[in-house]
Amino acid sequence: MDTLAVIACVALTAATLIFVFFIQPDLADSAPHRSHLDQLMERRDIIYDNLRDLKFEYRTGKFAEEDFEQMKQTLEGEAAAVLAEIDIVTENPAALPRPGAVARGKAVPAGSKAGGN
Repeated sequence: MDTLAVIACVALTAATLIFVFFIQPDLADSAPHRSHLDQLMERRDIIYDNLRDLKFEYRTGKFAEEDFEQMKQTLEGEAAAVLAEIDIVTENPAALPRPGAVARGKAVPAGSKAGGN
């Protein structure tokens, strides 16, 4: 009976030593953490999913129109803030006003045409 316990202890010790010293860590464990942009993109996707779910639940009659509009405006405001922050992080030139448009009193994004075409 004592020899069985000794064999079990030796086997457990050997398994522990092999695990600690010979098993290589997964490369994903040493990967850098998510960037701020990744976090913003994930937040944007969550907000879009919530908006989609909110619209579905409103159509099925789970929300009154006033509640729906209030929650929708809140989510759209959050989405606008996240999208603006994504533009800042990515230094998107389309998010910046055009130099001539500000002087005329109209801020037009750099990617669009001033004539509305």
